[in-house]
Amino acid sequence: MFTLARRCAFVLLALATAGQGVAQVAQPAAVPAEAKVQPEIKAQEAPKPPAPAEVKDSRAAASAPKGTLVIIGGGLRGENEPVWERIVELAGGRGARIAVFGSASANPERAARLDAQRLNFYGADAFVVPVAVRLKGTDYRAAAEDKELAAKVASAAGAYFVGGDQARITQALRRPDGSSTLMLDSLWHMYRRGGVIAGTSAGAAIMSSTMFYNVRSVLSTLKRGVADGMEMAPGLGFIGDDVFVDQHLLVRGRFARMLPVMLAKGYKLGLGIDENTAMIVYPNREVEVIGYKGALLIDLRNASSVPGTFNVSNARLSYIDNGDRFNIGTHTFTPSPDKAGGKFDPSNPYYIGPLFTADVLGHTTIVDLMTKLIDSDQPDAIGIAFGSPRDLQADLGFEFRLSRVNDSVGYASAIADAYSVYNIRLDVKPIKIQQPFYQYR
Repeated sequence: MFTLARRCAFVLLALATAGQGVAQVAQPAAVPAEAKVQPEIKAQEAPKPPAPAEVKDSRAAASAPKGTLVIIGGGLRGENEPVWERIVELAGGRGARIAVFGSASANPERAARLDAQRLNFYGADAFVVPVAVRLKGTDYRAAAEDKELAAKVASAAGAYFVGGDQARITQALRRPDGSSTLMLDSLWHMYRRGGVIAGTSAGAAIMSSTMFYNVRSVLSTLKRGVADGMEMAPGLGFIGDDVFVDQHLLVRGRFARMLPVMLAKGYKLGLGIDENTAMIVYPNREVEVIGYKGALLIDLRNASSVPGTFNVSNARLSYIDNGDRFNIGTHTFTPSPDKAGGKFDPSNPYYIGPLFTADVLGHTTIVDLMTKLIDSDQPDAIGIAFGSPRDLQADLGFEFRLSRVNDSVGYASAIADAYSVYNIRLDVKPIKIQQPFYQYR
């Protein structure tokens, strides 16, 4: 629980974030003034950065990284104590040095400074790294190759990426030929030796080796497909090459757009994290979910697709809620302790009758449908997705059929209105929407 003094300090910080009077916020003593970042670096006796050959690429590493990832779905609130405190804890606890990158933001100086203040509020010793395409008065390419700045990041205990446009992060940290800058090498060095890499929204998108780039709406992605350099671009790949990551997932119905990318790039597993929520990926590849909502796991190991308009058969969906764990290597789920005794009984369903929604891409709709199905007398549930009659390909829609299978299972929390649902089958088929879809009476 917050002490009174801590609550007051947080209110001041929140007011600064919402308004323009940032200079009036009580500054944590550990936060250096933005104008003093570079002199502080030069005055510090930092170790030399690692040779590029040692940290050139994650796939070239002789052993798996010893560090931890904190992948946040965006919209992280300042009062979300479990997530902020876990970042600091994983970086070593009070006083942990955490490098804050505002690279994705349109206003990187302000965004990085405010998130550094938040981290310091929760006990860190955070500092801003001035490597950003939109940072005025600086040469981001020169900053990304600065040896002393890179050494400071390499010797830190963690790094945090703010939200915005993920393409700005990769532009700032990669050379025009696609090779790693000295700063990116240093991030990999820090992560490999046990540091924390955390990121929200755009900072989450860069975690996989492929990320969304100039992407259209979810429905348009299903209708028109995806291509490298258009909807897709290389990410930084901290989570490895075998898992695809997306963010803002449930509130924006984005689970469906993950499917064509995963099929196009050969991913078998996808993890989509919702807003104000984090996935913690430990060195042993155990994933823990903490925060407001949860994450959706897409498993395509046994899925298939036929050429033509987008379709997929025998995919699996699982909803991993706050406190739940999933192991990427063993594919095992562990519900949170408060759900362990709350397994749904198929012989005593709560929901009776057909399950259907006309907007399966709506806000949290997919998880609501999964939760009802696992506690239903029905073998399947159907959701459809279609667009405006004025859209291109207005007659093209998609049916999303969820089905219970032998290993489908669900859990309910004993202390909260929270659920976990594992291994629901998903089949997606294109359908024809009759035009006009409706008529006036």
